[in-house]
Amino acid sequence: MSQPGDDGHLAGRGTRRWLVLAAGTLALTAGACFQYGLAYLIPALRAGGLTLAQAGVLVACPTAGLLLTLVAWGAAADRWGERRVLATGLTLAGLVLLAAIGTHSTVALGGCLVLAGAAGASVYAASGRLILGWFATRERGLAMGIRQSAQPLGVAAAALALPTLAARGLAAALTFLGAFCLLAAVVVVIVVRDPDRAGWAGTRDATQPGSPYRTPVLWRIHAASALLVVPQFTVATFALVFLIDTRGWAPAPAGSLLAVAAAGGAASRLVAGHWSDRVGSRMGPMRMLALATTAVLLTLALAGLARSALAVPLLLAAAVLAVSTNGLAFTAVAEYAGPAWAGRALGIQNTGQNAVAALTPPAVALLIGMAGYPAAFAAAGVLPLAAAALVPLAAERRRNYRDSEASTATGS
Repeated sequence: MSQPGDDGHLAGRGTRRWLVLAAGTLALTAGACFQYGLAYLIPALRAGGLTLAQAGVLVACPTAGLLLTLVAWGAAADRWGERRVLATGLTLAGLVLLAAIGTHSTVALGGCLVLAGAAGASVYAASGRLILGWFATRERGLAMGIRQSAQPLGVAAAALALPTLAARGLAAALTFLGAFCLLAAVVVVIVVRDPDRAGWAGTRDATQPGSPYRTPVLWRIHAASALLVVPQFTVATFALVFLIDTRGWAPAPAGSLLAVAAAGGAASRLVAGHWSDRVGSRMGPMRMLALATTAVLLTLALAGLARSALAVPLLLAAAVLAVSTNGLAFTAVAEYAGPAWAGRALGIQNTGQNAVAALTPPAVALLIGMAGYPAAFAAAGVLPLAAAALVPLAAERRRNYRDSEASTATGS
């Protein structure tokens, strides 16, 4: 997947690009902590009188907010740059989360969480574009894997902090989440610098006319990624209550164990990204990991049905595998879209994923209530099969062949 000019555009960027990557990763970690970590407040919300389905709706509120603004934030990043968009969105999200401390009803709290999610959507549209401008093609999969590891790391931070903080009251948990976003915004302002578009080697040419959506490749990646969200959010949202309800665990130790699993999920994205760099393919590893996710989830469903002790290690394996493909998809989307469209394409990618993510907690909660956890894990395990079929592996091979021919023709 190497491209002519890959190295020249990036000469002299050594330390700066890694600092930019670190700041972008911190920004995404802060956003993911409240957007995807609220599941660790479910025991406290249930103790406060909410049903599992009602708590699931609250957990989905930040994700619903994301859907309102992802494409708009992406277009803003395309026009005004990543630094400004990241800092603005994180600051607004942090302030809204702190304002939510003063709410006195579930509806008001849900409204604040929707607004915070809408503001925090900036980290998904902008921080991915930084990778494409600062890193060469041969290391971009690893860099995007590091960036995408922020989501499970944010969930891990929530798993460690929120159960303990929630014991002191919801205000303590919201203060932590809001302060984290504001801290990340300050780091972005200090560290992040927008890359030159000339550095986007190995992507669709910025001068190429027309939309990259004239072919079905990006739509297939979007659709496959959306299907893979269901197992990811089924496990992320209900792993804690599964351990509590079926295995008799207390919230704090269960949260600590799942924090380890989330850290493993972060590592899986790094490994997947490095793997994709080595083999010169994003889609091949994505398809194989999707099939592995199906195998683990269906085995977990059987173990849960048999009340086997193997359900716990299988749950942890599912937590790791279910998040492993995300960085591969994001890298491929940005590379196919190119610098003129990457922000919008990443916004569309996130919109599809988060539309499914918003629906998953309440829908799976209802399924658990009617048929139990094994049925929920089995249903989530079927969808990666469809995702594997949608992955545009043949189109990627054709593109890589054309790029290789072009590189040979220029003598690179």
